[in-house]
Amino acid sequence: MSTTSISHEQNLASQASPVYQLFGVADVAEPGRDHLAQVASGALAAIRVPELFTHEECERIMTTLATCPMGSYDEQRVQPRVPKLGPAIYDYYGESASGELPVSYWEHATQSEETRSGLLGGEDPLPIALSRIERIWGNPVRRAAVAGRTLFAGMIREINLGMKLHFDDVIREVPGLLDEMPMCQLAFNVHLAAPRSGGEANVYQRRWRVTDELPENRDTYGYDEKIVLGDARAVVRAEVGDATFFDSRNYHIVRPNTSDDRRVTMSFFMGLTASGEITVWS
Repeated sequence: MSTTSISHEQNLASQASPVYQLFGVADVAEPGRDHLAQVASGALAAIRVPELFTHEECERIMTTLATCPMGSYDEQRVQPRVPKLGPAIYDYYGESASGELPVSYWEHATQSEETRSGLLGGEDPLPIALSRIERIWGNPVRRAAVAGRTLFAGMIREINLGMKLHFDDVIREVPGLLDEMPMCQLAFNVHLAAPRSGGEANVYQRRWRVTDELPENRDTYGYDEKIVLGDARAVVRAEVGDATFFDSRNYHIVRPNTSDDRRVTMSFFMGLTASGEITVWS
């Protein structure tokens, strides 16, 4: 089994009224709308979809990726270094307070889309991922926009040394930036390369609180793991081609690889909108 599931379906109530923790991980070979809805509602911590991309597709992408230059997050803020292809809104948080993104974001987005467009034997893997998610959800999946301009989505990241405890919540971090603000934000990762050991994502049943910003609770761009002590945790592992979905507003952390293998994903956020559509961005 590639995913560790933690069962929280037992009635935990100390009084007559029942209460269930509901923070398990589901392996779903044929996912449907209800599975994503369960993650969005909090009834599941995460789902893993085996081989959303085939091994052959992943190998072709990885072969082409070897010839592409990779940037990284700001290394003064994000350590260990995370090589990546494509911009994230996070890269420009300090410049987006006015409700707009700088010219440098759009230039980076254009360059990155041109590079990614040929990764899969001359094809772009992003539209393939979006079409497969659209089949799962049953409604349109499109890229999010800022001031009418379509945002970049489909960042390629190589996280071998882990990432610190953090959350991602575009409404809280840059209020009003997106043209259509989502009701819920999920993280999507399809694993193009996966380590034999380590590299798992830990998702906690814990959202951000004001007291998390106390200096003793911060760890550069992330947070000290003591803030999630005692909270339910779901451990999500994946193999090559597997896709994972979880609510990015929950605190989460990526553990370091403990093998010599690489951990490479194509990643973006998914916003569930009031219209029933999904919008995506990185």
